Amino acid sequence: MKKILTLGTILITFATISCKKNTPEPDPTPPTTVVPVVPSSTLDLMRDSVFLYAKEAYYWYDGLPDSSTFKPRSFTGTTDLAALTKEVNSISQYKINPATGKAYEYYAAAPGEAKYSFIDGGETSSELGGAQSDFGFAPLYIATEDLRIKYVYGGSAAALAGIKRGYKVISINGNSNISYDNGGTRTQFVVNAFYYSTTITLILEKPDLTRFTVTLNASPYTTNPVITYKVIDTGNGHKVGYFVFASFTSPANATAKLDEAFNYFSSNGVTDLVVDLRYNGGGYVSTAEYLSNLIVPASKNNTVMYSSYFNDILTSGKAKILARQVRRDPATNQKYTYAQFDYSVAGNSVLFSKKGSLNSIGNVFFIVGGGTASASELVINNLRPVVNVKLIGSTTYGKPVGFFDIRINKYEMYIPEFETKNSLAQGGYYTGMEPESTTYPGKKGTDDVSRDFGDPEENLLKQALNYVKNGTFSVPQQQVLSNSKLATFSLEQSVDAAKALDAGGFSGMIYDKPLKLK
Repeated sequence: MKKILTLGTILITFATISCKKNTPEPDPTPPTTVVPVVPSSTLDLMRDSVFLYAKEAYYWYDGLPDSSTFKPRSFTGTTDLAALTKEVNSISQYKINPATGKAYEYYAAAPGEAKYSFIDGGETSSELGGAQSDFGFAPLYIATEDLRIKYVYGGSAAALAGIKRGYKVISINGNSNISYDNGGTRTQFVVNAFYYSTTITLILEKPDLTRFTVTLNASPYTTNPVITYKVIDTGNGHKVGYFVFASFTSPANATAKLDEAFNYFSSNGVTDLVVDLRYNGGGYVSTAEYLSNLIVPASKNNTVMYSSYFNDILTSGKAKILARQVRRDPATNQKYTYAQFDYSVAGNSVLFSKKGSLNSIGNVFFIVGGGTASASELVINNLRPVVNVKLIGSTTYGKPVGFFDIRINKYEMYIPEFETKNSLAQGGYYTGMEPESTTYPGKKGTDDVSRDFGDPEENLLKQALNYVKNGTFSVPQQQVLSNSKLATFSLEQSVDAAKALDAGGFSGMIYDKPLKLK
């Protein structure tokens, strides 16, 4: 299941809450509110801790039953992590969203599993720090018989082998029976081969119809979250800056790459901007703020970017068990606990602080889809009141909440602890941001994986370019011609196909910044 690790608060000089840079202190002794009748195993205590931390820190804690009804120790699995994951999933389904009649964390692609919450062994921290160890690419169906490469990370095994976005997959590990079957056995074979294997052999077809065979081994590389950037001259004095941002990795990894792209835009006189977030599941709050500040006009300096809202246990200072979570300030080496921080809205309102020299942008287009989540949505929501924002693509994931990690023995638990709203108090996009709606003007459209990023003829980018040139989104959707047959996927089918190949990618918004002390 995909965890869109779909993020916020004023920067100060005290303790940092972080998934990556500051290793949490191990939970010294699990909470003892639940008194066992028999000697407790480590798993028993971890299961108790998951529930008791959720009862304090979870944004929707008020929907949870008491421990006598919930029974944390009833959750089992083939591993400790599997048991804890079942418990987290169960916790996520209690609080109902009155707007939908379903749980806030209802996940249509996997009912009963959490849309936002999860627990892992630290893998998320490594991934968002920029360290990866995989093939470096991902697949997407554009038709029942047409599987394509949707992106490739520079420096990865796939990139070094010359693989590019848009290449058609003819066979995987000798198997050519890989047509889309709506999450069935053939689709699962593709998922397992791409995401859960360390070696893969592919026959690929290029746009010129030539084919080649390649064998890849999963290998480490450092993620460059800016996959590509370029300037497109549309005439009439307009130049469009286009870039693909794949992940809100840590500032140490992402900032220099963003600066490089925006400096290029500035030096080339860009008048309009296209930010391609169609596959960006989120990441660190601080990087989302940095990107917001690169785009915002300087005239909005020191105005509210967004505010974070925590539950009333945290804001009233009544969290007792959370005091067990310790963070060390790397500058002073002093320890602080979560219980010492200010969770008020006033203490968690972030102001714009312009970065870079790109200013007075006419239009800011965001290319989006079901994989656009959390920190990506935060940036869009931050900018809606201050620039001319338009969305192009399909409905986003829908994650207006974020989290900080809670350490439970050797695991890190992520459950929503706060919700974000922009300067106009707009938020609550739990069902996603829908392009071409009253709330989110723009244009609906399908992802054209047959063309590389930045191709002016690609369906979604073409809509933005036409708007800049002619002031309209009237360009008809191009029929995507596969190398074997005409693709027939509707927008709805393309969204379903993307979900079927959604395997464990991060979707979320992680609070990696200093919190203000009380």
